[in-house]
Amino acid sequence: MRPWMIMLALWLPLTAMADEARPVAADPVLEQRMIKLSEDLRCLVCQNESLAGSRADLAQDLRQEIREQMSAGKSDAQVVDYLTQRYGDFVLYKPPVKPLTWLLWFGPFVLLIGAAGSLYAYIKRRGNRLAEVSLSKEEKRRVEALLGNNGNES
Repeated sequence: MRPWMIMLALWLPLTAMADEARPVAADPVLEQRMIKLSEDLRCLVCQNESLAGSRADLAQDLRQEIREQMSAGKSDAQVVDYLTQRYGDFVLYKPPVKPLTWLLWFGPFVLLIGAAGSLYAYIKRRGNRLAEVSLSKEEKRRVEALLGNNGNES
C-alpha cells in the first residue's frame, strides 16, 4: 500500500502543472507582438472570437505561423498581407473599405435611411387620410336633423 501512496503523491503535482500556460516563443517581445497582432485578426473557426482568444486548433496553427513569419523578420503589415492573401478579408476584424465591402460598411446606414423614409411617407399618407373633411350645407342639415330627432325621442 505504501508504494501506491508514494506514487500518488508524486503524480498529483504533475497533473496540477499539466494545464499551466507555458511561453510558446523564446522571445517575450516577439510573443507580445504576436498577441497584439492576433487580437486584430478573426479566428476562422470561431467567427466572433479573436485569433488571440481562440482555443481552436486552426487558431493555434495560425498563431504559430505568425510567430514564424515574425521570427523571419517580416513586419506586421507583411504578416497581415500574407493572411489576407491566403484567407481573404474575412480574417480581418476591420475589413478595408473597397467596392467589394461597400455593402458591409454602408448597408446598415442605407437600410436605416430607407426605413426612416418609409416611416415618414407612411405618417404623411396617414395624416392626409385623417384630415378633417368639411361637410356640405346639405350634409350638415341632415346631421343636425338626425341629432335633433335622436335628442327629441330620448
